[in-house]
Amino acid sequence: MILTVDIGNTNTVLSVYTPEKKLVFSSRFATDSTMTDDQTAIVFKSAAEINGFDLSLVSGAIISSVVPPLMTACKGAIKRLTGVDPFVVGPGIKTGLNIKIDDTSIAGADLVCAAVGALEKYTPPMIIFDLGTATTITAIDSLGAFIGGAIMPGIKISLDALSSRTAQLPHISTELKSDMIIGTNTIDCMKTGIILGSASMIEGMIKRFKRVLGEDAAVIATGGLSDTVVKHCEENIVVDRDLVSEGALAIYFKNK
Repeated sequence: MILTVDIGNTNTVLSVYTPEKKLVFSSRFATDSTMTDDQTAIVFKSAAEINGFDLSLVSGAIISSVVPPLMTACKGAIKRLTGVDPFVVGPGIKTGLNIKIDDTSIAGADLVCAAVGALEKYTPPMIIFDLGTATTITAIDSLGAFIGGAIMPGIKISLDALSSRTAQLPHISTELKSDMIIGTNTIDCMKTGIILGSASMIEGMIKRFKRVLGEDAAVIATGGLSDTVVKHCEENIVVDRDLVSEGALAIYFKNK
């Protein structure tokens, strides 16, 4: 069994796959950059146990992280629970991805994994949206090369900023009635603004990226908020929540 760990700024996703790349289970929990090796091991073990999985069955592991302070704790926890030294997505690891940006060493591990995962399943050119703490866009050209993208504040960051910097706007959830366009109270106005505004931004960026990549570019969305926003988009977008984990798994096999 292969263990993948995707450490994001808001959430961490722990997944286990068979050697045939079939998902056994996936567990999502809040990222806490202050956790020690022991605390991380407890969380990982609990996640496995509630899914009825024995971590002693793990024979390989790989970590994708955008939270450097957690790397040591995560590696230590995996070693302690499985006896395995995990691969880490970063400089020096084989990805098979042709990265054509100014400084390849700064390509985020999550973006690299998402790109690799997408190339395993979809045909380039591609536009990949990751809707998490930040909203990121990755452009893959027709030859499968990672040529760049865009980064902007994520939905929850935008909502938190709006609520904390204004005296009369409350903290709210991101649930939006499917037929709502024009809000008639403060909370609904905030929800339509942030959700439909984000959906409109995505639609606009797709059109602009397609001018460069070609109108046949596939569009894929991943990340914790992908379902929330994509259902309000008028563009054809495939939601693939396991894209980063599957990309990390593909990278594991390239380095095994």
